[in-house]
Amino acid sequence: MKPHLIVFGILIAGFIFYNLFFKISDDRTNTIINILYASILFAYISFMAFSLIRKMKK
Repeated sequence: MKPHLIVFGILIAGFIFYNLFFKISDDRTNTIINILYASILFAYISFMAFSLIRKMKK
């Protein structure tokens, strides 16, 4: 489980760094990128939960 948390931390740090330093000037494009990045984060959270439930069943 620890590698999953490390990858998740890296993804969160990337999201924060993008919003602080690499923001695109076009608001519409920036919103689309933020939504896609947040979707990837939530998908990874669900993957971690699914893998934890699978480990608990064994």
